[in-house]
Amino acid sequence: MRLLYIRRKTKTEKHYSAKMGPLTTRVTSIKRYFLGLPINTLQKYRKTYYGKIKNYDECQLFV
Repeated sequence: MRLLYIRRKTKTEKHYSAKMGPLTTRVTSIKRYFLGLPINTLQKYRKTYYGKIKNYDECQLFV
């Protein structure tokens, strides 16, 4: 088993867009692990309806 490794995980989340309203998008997060425990999140992004890649910080969670 490696000591340090990086893993990419995708899950679906609900978001709200001002132009399109409520959306269900696939959010991908890239995390760094040490001995199987997550240390930090390197990047979090989502794919838009039109195929563009957006940073996760630009969107709002739909609650």
